[in-house]
Amino acid sequence: MSRAFTKEADGDAAVEDLSEIPISPHPNIVTARGLQLIEDKIAELRTSIEAQGDKDRATAARLSRDLRYWIARKASAELAPLPADNEEVRFGHTVILMRNGNTESFQIVGQDEADPAQGFLSYVSPLARALIGAAVGETVQMGEQEIEILDIKT
Repeated sequence: MSRAFTKEADGDAAVEDLSEIPISPHPNIVTARGLQLIEDKIAELRTSIEAQGDKDRATAARLSRDLRYWIARKASAELAPLPADNEEVRFGHTVILMRNGNTESFQIVGQDEADPAQGFLSYVSPLARALIGAAVGETVQMGEQEIEILDIKT
């Protein structure tokens, strides 16, 4: 049957079909920056919900769903202290590395603040897992790649 002859879901049905955002099964370890980002997102969503009012039920439902997600993430957040030293790579460190002839820098952070393009790498990512526990001068294998750790900073 052609879609031309099917009934579109009305606004209420579309709102009811909105599923919750999946929450990671990993511990929600965060940096101080990550916790602040979560708090900022909650404040932004609350402001958006207030401004939205009853104008658009679908938008209000999406904003409310997003707010529930971020409130849950804040409730489960475990603020990690800064690493005590720079002897080996740990959560919160910024790692300078050499990969494929290029120097790169990543801070190892929580899942919600990860943004590899901006230099923030989730602690559960394959690269972060390969780096954690290694020291300056060591080389770690990541598939076919060899990655040399040049520096570790807090």
